[in-house]
Amino acid sequence: MHYFVDINPIAISLGPVQVHWYGIMYLLGFGAAWWLGQRRRAAGRLPVTHDQFSDLCFYLMLGVILGGRIGYMVFYDTSELIHHPLSLIRVWEGGMSFHGGLLGVLAAGLIWTRRHAITFFDAIDFIAPLVPIGLGLGRLGNFIGGELWGRRTDVAWGMIFPRALESLGKSRDELYQMYLAGQLNNEARHPSQLYEFALEGIVLFAVLWFYSRKPRPRYAVSGLFALLYGIFRFSVEFVREPDVQLGFLAFDWVTMGQILSLPLIAVGLLLLWLSRRAPTLAPAEVEAGPVVPEKHRG
Repeated sequence: MHYFVDINPIAISLGPVQVHWYGIMYLLGFGAAWWLGQRRRAAGRLPVTHDQFSDLCFYLMLGVILGGRIGYMVFYDTSELIHHPLSLIRVWEGGMSFHGGLLGVLAAGLIWTRRHAITFFDAIDFIAPLVPIGLGLGRLGNFIGGELWGRRTDVAWGMIFPRALESLGKSRDELYQMYLAGQLNNEARHPSQLYEFALEGIVLFAVLWFYSRKPRPRYAVSGLFALLYGIFRFSVEFVREPDVQLGFLAFDWVTMGQILSLPLIAVGLLLLWLSRRAPTLAPAEVEAGPVVPEKHRG
């Protein structure tokens, strides 16, 4: 029998204040990335101080949140943004885009590296292995919230997502009774959130973390991240339900997620090609004081 996904998306309720699991996943992702990043920084993998790295993390957090929300509204819900501009700030309604978040991270990284005279791609190569943690936890949050489900399937591990059946006008309890009676067997869907959790989270983190354990040429780690994420996301989109407001964009199978992933694949290949002749940033001992700008280093 297929699994009925009915997990309370609210982790904690304190009167009118409700803390959702999705938000907790974001916090866990940021926290884990900061902790692992500090370990890499202390090993000399980025020539900055503790405070400068914490400053970088703050920039990146803003980049993820602002870029993710703006990207979602621009890429996936443009009509709503045009007709109701204030919908941009209604983050509690959901709607975050990885590709928008990535652009936000790149913009934040560019601002930070200019302030601290650090080569942009040295910082991005340092950040890339930390990103899959948040990606994976975010997908787990999507699963707990019963959103971003996959397409209908008859595989044994197919799952019933109540939010995908809102058009039936039934309560959760009524849907559960229908599920027990076998009346929802044709509504089983791929748990695409868990596929992405495994690929974009676990696999991508493992590959990048072990690949970057020793110094690599500039662009290599970033290129591998872009290439693998693009491939993983493009592949999962074949079993993920397209956004209802967009549907398929071409040939009855092309989705917005796939279109946005193609440039990532191309950029990943380009960066890996550029890395063949790029210098390698050797680990350096991190000083407690200000970092000397790159152009003044001996």
